Amino acid sequence: MSKICAITGGASGIGRGTAQRLLDEGWTVIAQDVSERGLASLRHDFAAYGERLETQHCDVTSVESIEAAYRDLAKRHGKLNGLVCSAGLLRIGPLEEMPVKDFDDLFAVNVRGLWLSAKFAMPLLKAATARGENGRVVFLASISGIRHKIDSGAYAATKAAVIALTKVMAVESAPSKVLVNAIAPATVETPMTEPYLRPAVGTNTRYRTSGTSPLGRIAQPADMAAVIRFLLSDDARYVNGAIIPVDGGTVAAFVPK
Repeated sequence: MSKICAITGGASGIGRGTAQRLLDEGWTVIAQDVSERGLASLRHDFAAYGERLETQHCDVTSVESIEAAYRDLAKRHGKLNGLVCSAGLLRIGPLEEMPVKDFDDLFAVNVRGLWLSAKFAMPLLKAATARGENGRVVFLASISGIRHKIDSGAYAATKAAVIALTKVMAVESAPSKVLVNAIAPATVETPMTEPYLRPAVGTNTRYRTSGTSPLGRIAQPADMAAVIRFLLSDDARYVNGAIIPVDGGTVAAFVPK
């Protein structure tokens, strides 16, 4: 019987990379995204996977949209073995100058949307564990939630909140055998970070990505997908409430310029 995973932000970046990894290993993947164009591109590029790739237009900032998506999943599948919350937003700037809308949008997507997705997915994850199958949640945190940087304080605050939600939800869900963990990437080459990898000369922001790790390169979505796949697997059966830096050693020690 195919294992089933829903991935928010599944049309691009880490979500897309994770979808491909799971599809390659025989999973059925429900890629959820607010971008219709991104979902169409995913269906085109991943056509070879056939019916094991499903797509849903889903806006994680909308209770109605998320509720409808999981109501549909319940009718069609009746369970979920995995939920990967990869939908994310990055807005930068000094806290005192940040527009209120940017601040609110960050929390709406990165925190509230993540929590809403897990909230509505949880009955389907518990349905899987009640059958003796895996039920796993993987959140996308960030090393920004561990080591904060100027000009991205609001983003860092959202990721610190994700870390807190991961830990508490992991313990609250443990009696149902639904495991909840998070990965904390450093810089990953995705459409979200691409504008900041090579900031234009003369920009008025001090924000910079973490850049090249001590391993000598910037991470790719496949690097994140590999660890997410581990957390969804039987090998991670005793990992719960963990925040795993997947950063090539970026936060392990300070490297002076």
